[in-house]
Amino acid sequence: MKVALAADHNGFELKQDISIQLEKAGYEVLDLGPHSYDPLDDYPDYADKLAESVTKGECQRGIMVCGSGVGASVAANKRKGIRAAVCHDIYSAHQGVEHDDMNVLCLGARIIGSEVASELVKAFVNASFTGEERHKRRLDKVLRMERNSN
Repeated sequence: MKVALAADHNGFELKQDISIQLEKAGYEVLDLGPHSYDPLDDYPDYADKLAESVTKGECQRGIMVCGSGVGASVAANKRKGIRAAVCHDIYSAHQGVEHDDMNVLCLGARIIGSEVASELVKAFVNASFTGEERHKRRLDKVLRMERNSN
C-alpha cells in the first residue's frame, strides 16, 4: 500500500516519525511536505495536496498532521472522494476504515505524542472496509450526499 503523508509546521516532526514507521513496516510513502520546517506554512495547502493525491489514485490512503487534526480534516473533506477524520483513539482509527471507508487519517500533534500516533497509524493502515451490507448502504448514502452537494 502507498500512503501519502503531509503536515503543517505543527505536525512536521510527527510526520517524520510516521514516515519512518511506515517505511520500516514496508509501506511506500509519498511525502508531500513540508520538507523543511516553516512556521508560516498553512495546513490547507498540505491537506489539499494530500487529498488530491488520494483522489487521483496516486496512493491508497493519506495521513495528515496539524496541531489538532481538526483543520486538516475540514480542509481534506472539501475534496470529492475524501473521507477524512480526526482519530485520537485506536478504535476510531480502524473502525473509520472498516465501517465508513475512511481514506485519510488526521492527527493532532499538539494532542497526541509519537507513541500514540504510532498505534493509530498501525490501526489505520491495517484496517480494511468490511463491505458488509449495512456499511455499504450507509456509505452509498454519504456518497449520494457528496454528489448532490456539487
